[in-house]
Amino acid sequence: MHLVHFSYTLTFTLQDPFHSFHRTVARVAAMPITILAPTPAAPIPTRRPSSEEDDSDLDSDGDISMSRPTKRRRTIITPGEIVTDDPQWMRGHGTFVSGEDTSIRSTLAGTLQKTNKLLSIVPLRARYTPEIGDLVVGRIVEVQSRRWKVDVAAPLLASLPLSSINLPGGILRKRTSVDELNIRTFFGEGDLVVAEVQSIFQDGGASLHTRSLKYGKLRNGYFMAVSGMGGGAGVVRAKRQIFTFQTSRGGEVDVVLGVNGYIWIAKHIEPETAGKDFSITRLEEQASGTMYSSQNDEIGVGTRREISRIAGCIAALVEAGVKVEENMVRRAYEASLDADAEMQEHSGEYLGGAKGRRVVELALGMG
Repeated sequence: MHLVHFSYTLTFTLQDPFHSFHRTVARVAAMPITILAPTPAAPIPTRRPSSEEDDSDLDSDGDISMSRPTKRRRTIITPGEIVTDDPQWMRGHGTFVSGEDTSIRSTLAGTLQKTNKLLSIVPLRARYTPEIGDLVVGRIVEVQSRRWKVDVAAPLLASLPLSSINLPGGILRKRTSVDELNIRTFFGEGDLVVAEVQSIFQDGGASLHTRSLKYGKLRNGYFMAVSGMGGGAGVVRAKRQIFTFQTSRGGEVDVVLGVNGYIWIAKHIEPETAGKDFSITRLEEQASGTMYSSQNDEIGVGTRREISRIAGCIAALVEAGVKVEENMVRRAYEASLDADAEMQEHSGEYLGGAKGRRVVELALGMG
């Protein structure tokens, strides 16, 4: 391929524009054409992964022969890109093989994940995929005759059956038509609940249950949602997700980290059974009518500020791409206090911008 290079200058005069234009066009037509030789393209710089980077894309039997030369930890694979053409690898989620071509291609944008000889693509942003045993925070969006429909940030609405909740007074019996008529006295549209995934339907929908004193309706707090349910930041699965810690100026605060990315931060309320002689096996039977109350308690100014501080710490972690879990939240909270001392600020409610980045830096340095 040859490049054709034209080099000319158009000159116009104000005294005789039409005559100058025709004369310039005639000069350009008589000008010789210069053909330049093509120049080679600049080489694309590549680098080997350092010791601190994840080398999970490599295998002891050999490397994955990907279409791109780099093996970086966060290499983004685009839809339709060839992941590998080596027949020893098997395709997993997010990949496909078209026709007679044995090359494994990606169906979405994300990062490569290798499990033995199985290749999968983890999306950068995705909806929550329910798994049995997950603790989730959801919002009631529909009330039906024997169940509630709950939004848990999944592709399908989750189902909370009437038979999967604790009745007031610890009544363990079969649900009747009277319970169906009073279903709105337990949960209504817009209520926030914390529940556990009990089973998965064939279409991918989740069935929830709240048969525990730790689960049920949420009140006296603040709701926030974090993004990055795919390969980005988000809540860590298989970690303790309901915890309480003592704040500096606002008493105890409860934090509920839903695997689905929904988070609840609330004032700590002592259970009614505290200080009473109850058997551990009978705690589930001590459910009272207050657990379904929608009336919030009085929350002091100091507690509100500490709830705001914890929410800002979590938002700063997510913005920096750090996974959210109990230890990291505690570190970020302590780091926010140190950041206030460094910047000589005492309010500390806003943890964005340079201050948020400083909080994350201090939290990561505490590990």
